[in-house]
Amino acid sequence: MKRTYFKHRHRFDFSQYTFDIGRPLFWPKEFEDNHVLYRLYQLKESDYPIFYRYHLDYFFNHNENVQEQEFFQHLYGIVSDALDGLKVKDRYNSNHGTDVKNKEILKDFLDFMKSIDQWKTDKSKDTIIAEQQEEILKLKTQLGEAKQELKDARKLETADYINIADGYRNTLLDLYLQLQEIKLPNGKELLLSQTQSVWMKMICKYFREGDQEINFETIRRYFPGDKREPGDKHSPIPAKSKLYHIGQAKKHS
Repeated sequence: MKRTYFKHRHRFDFSQYTFDIGRPLFWPKEFEDNHVLYRLYQLKESDYPIFYRYHLDYFFNHNENVQEQEFFQHLYGIVSDALDGLKVKDRYNSNHGTDVKNKEILKDFLDFMKSIDQWKTDKSKDTIIAEQQEEILKLKTQLGEAKQELKDARKLETADYINIADGYRNTLLDLYLQLQEIKLPNGKELLLSQTQSVWMKMICKYFREGDQEINFETIRRYFPGDKREPGDKHSPIPAKSKLYHIGQAKKHS
Protein backbone atom coordinates (compact mmCIF):
# COMPACT_ATOMS: atom_id res chain seq x y z
CA MET A 1 0.00 0.00 0.00
CA LYS A 2 1.40 3.39 -1.03
CA ARG A 3 2.31 5.72 1.80
CA THR A 4 0.56 9.05 2.25
CA TYR A 5 2.94 11.49 3.89
CA PHE A 6 1.40 14.97 3.56
CA LYS A 7 -2.06 16.43 3.79
CA HIS A 8 -3.11 17.94 0.46
CA ARG A 9 -5.05 21.14 0.04
CA HIS A 10 -8.72 20.59 -0.70
CA ARG A 11 -9.90 21.59 -4.14
CA PHE A 12 -11.18 25.17 -4.27
CA ASP A 13 -9.53 25.95 -0.95
CA PHE A 14 -8.01 29.37 -1.63
CA SER A 15 -6.69 30.02 1.90
CA GLN A 16 -3.80 32.46 1.86
CA TYR A 17 -1.87 30.83 4.69
CA THR A 18 -2.16 27.10 5.13
CA PHE A 19 -0.01 24.10 6.05
CA ASP A 20 -1.67 21.94 3.39
CA ILE A 21 0.35 20.87 0.35
CA GLY A 22 -0.64 21.67 -3.24
CA ARG A 23 -2.88 24.08 -5.12
CA PRO A 24 -6.61 24.77 -4.83
CA LEU A 25 -7.14 23.49 -8.39
CA PHE A 26 -5.65 20.52 -10.26
CA TRP A 27 -1.96 19.77 -9.75
CA PRO A 28 0.17 16.71 -10.60
CA LYS A 29 0.63 14.62 -7.46
CA GLU A 30 3.99 13.27 -8.65
CA PHE A 31 5.37 16.77 -7.96
CA GLU A 32 4.37 16.55 -4.31
CA ASP A 33 7.94 17.13 -3.12
CA ASN A 34 8.11 20.43 -5.00
CA HIS A 35 4.85 21.53 -3.38
CA VAL A 36 6.28 20.61 0.05
CA LEU A 37 9.24 22.89 -0.68
CA TYR A 38 6.96 25.65 -1.94
CA ARG A 39 4.97 25.49 1.30
CA LEU A 40 8.18 25.65 3.36
CA TYR A 41 9.24 28.81 1.53
CA GLN A 42 6.00 30.47 2.71
CA LEU A 43 6.37 29.55 6.40
CA LYS A 44 7.63 31.61 9.29
CA GLU A 45 10.42 29.99 11.29
CA SER A 46 8.17 29.82 14.36
CA ASP A 47 5.79 27.62 12.34
CA TYR A 48 8.33 24.86 11.67
CA PRO A 49 7.39 22.70 14.69
CA ILE A 50 3.66 23.17 13.97
CA PHE A 51 4.08 22.33 10.29
CA TYR A 52 6.08 19.20 11.13
CA ARG A 53 3.54 18.00 13.71
CA TYR A 54 0.61 18.83 11.41
CA HIS A 55 1.79 16.47 8.68
CA LEU A 56 3.17 13.87 11.10
CA ASP A 57 -0.30 13.53 12.64
CA TYR A 58 -1.76 13.17 9.15
CA PHE A 59 0.85 10.49 8.35
CA PHE A 60 -0.09 8.52 11.47
CA ASN A 61 -3.84 8.84 10.84
CA HIS A 62 -3.73 7.73 7.19
CA ASN A 63 -1.23 4.86 7.31
CA GLU A 64 -1.06 1.65 9.30
CA ASN A 65 1.87 0.34 11.35
CA VAL A 66 4.13 3.33 10.74
CA GLN A 67 6.80 5.01 12.85
CA GLU A 68 7.80 8.65 13.09
CA GLN A 69 11.29 7.81 11.83
CA GLU A 70 9.91 6.99 8.37
CA PHE A 71 8.11 10.33 8.08
CA PHE A 72 11.09 12.23 9.45
CA GLN A 73 13.55 10.69 7.02
CA HIS A 74 11.17 11.17 4.06
CA LEU A 75 10.78 14.90 4.77
CA TYR A 76 14.46 15.26 5.63
CA GLY A 77 15.40 13.69 2.28
CA ILE A 78 13.18 16.12 0.33
CA VAL A 79 14.66 19.18 2.02
CA SER A 80 18.24 17.90 1.99
CA ASP A 81 18.12 17.00 -1.72
CA ALA A 82 16.67 20.40 -2.59
CA LEU A 83 19.38 22.19 -0.61
CA ASP A 84 22.10 20.13 -2.32
CA GLY A 85 20.61 21.06 -5.69
CA LEU A 86 20.64 24.78 -4.89
CA LYS A 87 24.27 24.57 -3.78
CA VAL A 88 25.42 23.45 -7.23
CA LYS A 89 22.98 25.55 -9.25
CA ASP A 90 24.39 28.12 -11.67
CA ARG A 91 25.02 31.30 -9.69
CA TYR A 92 24.39 33.48 -12.72
CA ASN A 93 20.86 32.36 -13.54
CA SER A 94 18.03 34.88 -13.46
CA ASN A 95 16.55 33.39 -10.23
CA HIS A 96 19.75 33.58 -8.21
CA GLY A 97 18.30 36.02 -5.67
CA THR A 98 15.37 33.72 -4.99
CA ASP A 99 17.69 30.72 -4.85
CA VAL A 100 19.83 32.36 -2.15
CA LYS A 101 16.73 33.15 -0.09
CA ASN A 102 15.34 29.63 -0.48
CA LYS A 103 18.70 28.10 0.39
CA GLU A 104 18.72 29.97 3.72
CA ILE A 105 15.16 28.82 4.45
CA LEU A 106 16.07 25.19 3.77
CA LYS A 107 19.15 25.48 5.99
CA ASP A 108 17.02 26.86 8.82
CA PHE A 109 14.44 24.09 8.42
CA LEU A 110 17.14 21.41 8.39
CA ASP A 111 18.57 22.93 11.57
CA PHE A 112 15.13 22.57 13.14
CA MET A 113 14.91 18.94 11.98
CA LYS A 114 18.36 18.16 13.33
CA SER A 115 17.28 19.54 16.70
CA ILE A 116 14.53 16.87 16.95
CA ASP A 117 16.42 14.08 15.16
CA GLN A 118 16.40 10.97 17.34
CA TRP A 119 17.84 8.67 14.65
CA LYS A 120 21.11 10.40 13.63
CA THR A 121 19.69 10.74 10.12
CA ASP A 122 22.46 12.95 8.75
CA LYS A 123 25.33 10.83 10.03
CA SER A 124 27.07 7.94 8.31
CA LYS A 125 27.28 4.53 9.95
CA ASP A 126 31.02 5.01 10.47
CA THR A 127 30.41 8.31 12.28
CA ILE A 128 27.71 6.78 14.47
CA ILE A 129 29.94 3.81 15.34
CA ALA A 130 32.86 6.13 16.15
CA GLU A 131 30.65 8.25 18.43
CA GLN A 132 29.30 5.14 20.16
CA GLN A 133 32.82 3.81 20.72
CA GLU A 134 33.88 7.18 22.13
CA GLU A 135 30.86 7.16 24.47
CA ILE A 136 31.66 3.59 25.56
CA LEU A 137 35.26 4.58 26.30
CA LYS A 138 34.04 7.58 28.28
CA LEU A 139 31.64 5.41 30.30
CA LYS A 140 34.37 2.85 30.97
CA THR A 141 36.64 5.63 32.27
CA GLN A 142 33.87 6.95 34.52
CA LEU A 143 33.15 3.41 35.75
CA GLY A 144 36.83 2.89 36.57
CA GLU A 145 36.96 6.15 38.49
CA ALA A 146 33.77 5.26 40.38
CA LYS A 147 35.17 1.84 41.31
CA GLN A 148 38.36 3.44 42.63
CA GLU A 149 36.37 5.97 44.65
CA LEU A 150 34.29 3.14 46.09
CA LYS A 151 37.43 1.17 46.89
CA ASP A 152 38.97 4.18 48.66
CA ALA A 153 35.76 4.78 50.62
CA ARG A 154 35.60 1.17 51.74
CA LYS A 155 39.06 1.35 53.29
CA LEU A 156 37.47 2.98 56.33
CA GLU A 157 34.44 0.70 56.39
CA THR A 158 34.19 -2.06 58.96
CA ALA A 159 31.77 -4.86 59.69
CA ASP A 160 32.77 -4.67 63.34
CA TYR A 161 31.10 -2.42 65.91
CA ILE A 162 31.44 -1.28 69.52
CA ASN A 163 29.00 -2.96 71.83
CA ILE A 164 27.44 -0.99 74.69
CA ALA A 165 26.51 -2.89 77.83
CA ASP A 166 22.82 -3.66 77.72
CA GLY A 167 20.78 -0.85 79.28
CA TYR A 168 23.55 1.79 79.08
CA ARG A 169 22.86 3.34 75.72
CA ASN A 170 21.74 6.64 77.27
CA THR A 171 24.96 6.81 79.26
CA LEU A 172 26.88 6.83 75.98
CA LEU A 173 24.53 9.46 74.55
CA ASP A 174 25.15 11.64 77.59
CA LEU A 175 28.92 11.43 77.05
CA TYR A 176 28.56 12.49 73.42
CA LEU A 177 26.36 15.41 74.44
CA GLN A 178 28.97 16.43 77.00
CA LEU A 179 31.71 16.27 74.37
CA GLN A 180 29.85 18.89 72.36
CA GLU A 181 30.02 21.31 75.30
CA ILE A 182 33.77 21.06 75.98
CA LYS A 183 35.65 24.31 75.43
CA LEU A 184 39.33 24.83 74.76
CA PRO A 185 41.40 27.21 76.93
CA ASN A 186 40.83 29.91 74.27
CA GLY A 187 37.06 29.52 74.60
CA LYS A 188 36.43 27.73 71.30
CA GLU A 189 34.61 24.42 71.03
CA LEU A 190 36.81 21.33 70.91
CA LEU A 191 34.30 19.58 68.62
CA LEU A 192 32.11 21.47 66.18
CA SER A 193 29.46 20.10 63.80
CA GLN A 194 26.87 21.82 61.63
CA THR A 195 24.07 19.41 62.58
CA GLN A 196 23.20 16.92 65.29
CA SER A 197 22.46 14.21 62.75
CA VAL A 198 26.16 13.46 62.25
CA TRP A 199 26.41 12.45 65.93
CA MET A 200 23.33 10.24 65.69
CA LYS A 201 24.51 8.59 62.46
CA MET A 202 27.92 7.87 63.97
CA ILE A 203 26.33 6.25 67.02
CA CYS A 204 23.90 4.14 64.98
CA LYS A 205 26.59 3.03 62.54
CA TYR A 206 29.41 2.10 64.90
CA PHE A 207 27.66 1.14 68.15
CA ARG A 208 25.27 -1.59 69.27
CA GLU A 209 23.44 -2.03 72.56
CA GLY A 210 23.51 -5.61 73.70
CA ASP A 211 24.45 -6.61 70.13
CA GLN A 212 21.27 -4.93 68.84
CA GLU A 213 21.20 -2.05 66.35
CA ILE A 214 20.39 1.39 67.74
CA ASN A 215 17.35 2.99 66.13
CA PHE A 216 18.03 6.44 64.67
CA GLU A 217 14.52 7.72 65.37
CA THR A 218 14.66 6.51 68.96
CA ILE A 219 17.71 8.58 69.88
CA ARG A 220 16.70 11.62 67.82
CA ARG A 221 14.81 13.15 70.76
CA TYR A 222 18.04 13.48 72.76
CA PHE A 223 19.79 15.54 70.05
CA PRO A 224 17.74 18.70 69.37
CA GLY A 225 18.66 20.78 66.34
CA ASP A 226 18.44 23.97 68.39
CA LYS A 227 19.69 23.49 71.94
CA ARG A 228 18.37 26.89 73.01
CA GLU A 229 14.84 25.95 71.91
CA PRO A 230 14.79 22.14 71.83
CA GLY A 231 11.03 21.89 71.30
CA ASP A 232 8.33 19.61 72.71
CA LYS A 233 9.77 16.45 71.18
CA HIS A 234 13.08 16.81 73.00
CA SER A 235 13.84 14.57 75.98
CA PRO A 236 16.71 15.12 78.42
CA ILE A 237 18.97 12.25 79.36
CA PRO A 238 17.50 10.61 82.51
CA ALA A 239 19.44 11.41 85.69
CA LYS A 240 20.04 7.70 86.40
CA SER A 241 21.97 7.41 83.10
CA LYS A 242 24.33 10.31 83.86
CA LEU A 243 27.08 8.23 85.45
CA TYR A 244 30.13 10.21 84.31
CA HIS A 245 31.21 13.78 83.97
CA ILE A 246 33.68 15.02 81.38
CA GLY A 247 35.55 18.02 82.75
CA GLN A 248 38.78 19.93 82.33
CA ALA A 249 41.86 18.15 83.66
CA LYS A 250 43.78 19.69 86.51
CA LYS A 251 46.91 21.49 85.49
CA HIS A 252 50.16 19.78 86.41
CA SER A 253 53.11 21.84 87.55
